[in-house]
Amino acid sequence: MSAAPAGPDWTRWKPSERAALCFIVSGGRVLLIRKKRGLGAGKINGPGGRLEPGESELDAARRETREEVGLDPFGLQRAGELCFQFVDGYALHCAVFTATGAAGTPVETDEADPFWVETSAVPFDEMWTDDRHWIPWMLEGRRFRGLFHYDGDRMLSGLVVPAE
Repeated sequence: MSAAPAGPDWTRWKPSERAALCFIVSGGRVLLIRKKRGLGAGKINGPGGRLEPGESELDAARRETREEVGLDPFGLQRAGELCFQFVDGYALHCAVFTATGAAGTPVETDEADPFWVETSAVPFDEMWTDDRHWIPWMLEGRRFRGLFHYDGDRMLSGLVVPAE
């Protein structure tokens, strides 16, 4: 995986929106969702979504997990960050968090259908293309920064580096 020469100038890149993801990792399993609506509908991902005005990334990760799957995550740690530039001009910064557990029982909502999967069996073929590049880092506890250029749901280029 390498950055394409015609891709974004990441040194000057500014997001138009901010979001957070929360992956609950416990007992050799990770909680994933099948997203029902919005960006990436039909794909598998972790609970998450856009930050509300004045909300911190951590608070957004907690809120989105409660709203999408009915769980209150605990033991949250920042795992990394993702920067997405789409050819249509949309630019998204996403903070990625892991949680060591959660209170409650996962429930399906109008936004997401949650399910547990072994960390060794993450269904990358049903996820965004970039996920296969940074999720292993996250599951290994390696902090990362991912830079990805997309045309719709087709990844044009990408790069994952250790977080500073």
